[in-house]
Amino acid sequence: MVTFGVEEEFLLVDPESGMPSARAAELAESLALVPGFAGSTELLACQLETSTEICESLEQASGALAGARNALADAASVAGLDVMMTGAAPRIPDTPAQISGTPRYLLMGETTGAVAGEHYLNGMHIHVAVPDREKGVAALNYLRPWLAVVAALASNSPFWRGQDTGFASWRLIHYRRWSVQGCPPHFGGAADYDRRLEQLLATDVVLDAGHVGWAARLSHHFPTVEVRISDAQLEVRDTVLLAALIRGLVTTALTREALPIQSPELLDAGIWQAARYGLGGQLLDVQGGSASAQDQVDALLALIRPALEEAGDLAFVTAGVRRLALEGTGAARQRAAVADAGWDGLADIFRRSLTAF
Repeated sequence: MVTFGVEEEFLLVDPESGMPSARAAELAESLALVPGFAGSTELLACQLETSTEICESLEQASGALAGARNALADAASVAGLDVMMTGAAPRIPDTPAQISGTPRYLLMGETTGAVAGEHYLNGMHIHVAVPDREKGVAALNYLRPWLAVVAALASNSPFWRGQDTGFASWRLIHYRRWSVQGCPPHFGGAADYDRRLEQLLATDVVLDAGHVGWAARLSHHFPTVEVRISDAQLEVRDTVLLAALIRGLVTTALTREALPIQSPELLDAGIWQAARYGLGGQLLDVQGGSASAQDQVDALLALIRPALEEAGDLAFVTAGVRRLALEGTGAARQRAAVADAGWDGLADIFRRSLTAF
């Protein structure tokens, strides 16, 4: 069984104003007292990150994610805070964000200036184990044309500065301001990956390997491929669905011949397209043509079906994709909540989703 792990980022906000609240360090200390669980601060002092243990099954991941969210909900309630599960903060102040007080984050804030000062963005990262770095790079190459499909399924950040951006994932658009981001290049192998990473680290705009913001990369801590294209998700079942899809895709990539190399500008345009329309428009296919988002989702499911069957995940994934087609992605559900009850409706859907499993 191919193992995997999940990292989720959350935004802490004041319940009255809906503005980000720089109290993540305080909540991280409270969560450290919960057995088997810990939260850590992120770049901004209003962000918390949680991570699962190494998981073998979706049931194990679901339990770990639900436990983390329950603990976070309890700690936030005691602190008088709300938690938002969204890729971009719906409201932000006019002044720069407060950076978390660790030396690395402070240096990152100093290096990136106003980019970090507006980084009210939350992602969900999936780590999938690979046998070695050579296989990991081959998997990265294979993933490239499928990243836009995953981005469309994971879109959950339509609002910014109190307005609808017109994008399903504003996070993916906003994130383009970082020094290294977007679709990873095609690599000639592990040595090529390492060479190009070393060249980036030799510049004065990339602090370390963790600062390289490709949508998928080799982890610098674990023997995994780390897929970072997804917005933070509304519900645990959304997160688990994406984890199953990405594990299935990486598992498939490890057994397939390399795909034809597509140009990075075309693949980046595809990710922009996915960020704009989510599941409501066209997406690039693996040949560089255009197809409906639903056709591309169907193609992805057909590709990874053997891996899903082997892992016992097919029924869950099929039902989850059908649910997204009916209910919409997180972005669609956020918009529906605002259309129904205004900004109070958005706050309500976040409160309900935090403990919806």
